[in-house]
Amino acid sequence: MIGMISTSSIGVLTAAIDDPELSDFGKDAWWVILLKAVLIFVVLVLLTLFNIWWERRVVARMQHRIGPNVHGPFGLLQSLADGVKLALKEDITPKAADKIVFTLAPVIAVVPAFVAFSVIPFGPVVTIPFTDTRTPLQLTDMPVAVLFVLAIASIGIYGIVLGGWSSGSTYSLLGGLRSSAQMISYEVAMGLALVAVFLYAGSMSTSQIVAAQDDLWFGLILLPSFAIYTISMVGETNRAPFDLPEAEGELVGGFHTEYSSLKFALFFLAEYINMATVSALATTLFLGGWHAPWGIVHVWPGANEGYWPVLWFFGKVLFFIFIFIWLRGSLPRLRYDQFMAFGWKRLIPISLVWILAVGTIRSISLEGQIDRRYLLIGIGVLAVLFLAMFFFGEDAEQAAERAAGTPATDEPVLAGGFPVPALPSGGPVRGAAAPLVFGRPESSRATVPSDVSAADDDRVTTEERIDG
Repeated sequence: MIGMISTSSIGVLTAAIDDPELSDFGKDAWWVILLKAVLIFVVLVLLTLFNIWWERRVVARMQHRIGPNVHGPFGLLQSLADGVKLALKEDITPKAADKIVFTLAPVIAVVPAFVAFSVIPFGPVVTIPFTDTRTPLQLTDMPVAVLFVLAIASIGIYGIVLGGWSSGSTYSLLGGLRSSAQMISYEVAMGLALVAVFLYAGSMSTSQIVAAQDDLWFGLILLPSFAIYTISMVGETNRAPFDLPEAEGELVGGFHTEYSSLKFALFFLAEYINMATVSALATTLFLGGWHAPWGIVHVWPGANEGYWPVLWFFGKVLFFIFIFIWLRGSLPRLRYDQFMAFGWKRLIPISLVWILAVGTIRSISLEGQIDRRYLLIGIGVLAVLFLAMFFFGEDAEQAAERAAGTPATDEPVLAGGFPVPALPSGGPVRGAAAPLVFGRPESSRATVPSDVSAADDDRVTTEERIDG
């Protein structure tokens, strides 16, 4: 598999492009594995600091502000200053908290975020500088690498749930439960969106999925899966407009309300690394991984050789992170019941139907009973239909009621587009201002309309007698 290595007159090694295979992993020396692990850790920490700064600058530009611009050139050291500030803050542990679990929860949340990057491919097989060692730009790989990422990401949910439970606060507990329900629900849709990729790549190995996209990216031929995954990854990472566990008007700050100092910094770090993880997974599965964007290879044949693919990989990852930032600066927060209903009633059923369609088309294609051009046309038509269902579909009950001209029974009457509650049975409440009676004005009590029944009149009179 490993290509020929051409040695120049001055002894510099240059390698042709090599797609790594599963047999290339597990053979590295201990120092190579340690070097890769340290580099992944350093890159993720630096990427988090950059993403925080980038988010603040982009949102500031969207809101016609300046953003961080004091610490370092262009304010690049602002994130580092914020990290030092968090470390120097007082570390408070509530009296009602379970201290051991309260301390372990941020660690449980942040460790899986780092581990998930161990199977992400950053580039082809390369030569380590100043050595003759050849190794893939990937820590490790396995036949079920994508399932490994999903499993590790699920472990991080335990940190969020335990953090909310161990705080001894009702708001934190509700935030942890809401966050876990949201992440589990959208992980189901995310996992279903990846089945079509497995069918086309014929493997769950991340390096093999990247190699299967040499000619055409799966994000183009599996557009519905790409759209479902993109929506699911925003919901799974609790980012706006799906940051419902941190709805200030309902749950104050979510599962980490009672956290401070470095414990809060770990939760913050886990959130941003999870953003990078789902973005890297989207790049690997749908946008060709570390392969250069289409057209560059025709102009520059060496675009996929050496360490240049690392640039293409992180460029695609930053594209997805920009989508995260763009959504946060543009869209308002959803209502929780609407968000959960969208995941269970729309994303998951559409994913199941799409998997059935892709499986059928893939089976026909492998048996050679249909021309490839007609296959691509069929996939395009299905993609358009699914996108139409995705954005313009509605429940059958609501459609039937709208056709009949009657509003839904559980929907409030709309006046000018706003929900209006039903009026009391006796009509609007009327009453004049009156002096305070037992700390509240008499006008705040219900008055008896002129057309109520005698039984209602007796009831209200009794209430007035009690108030008096």
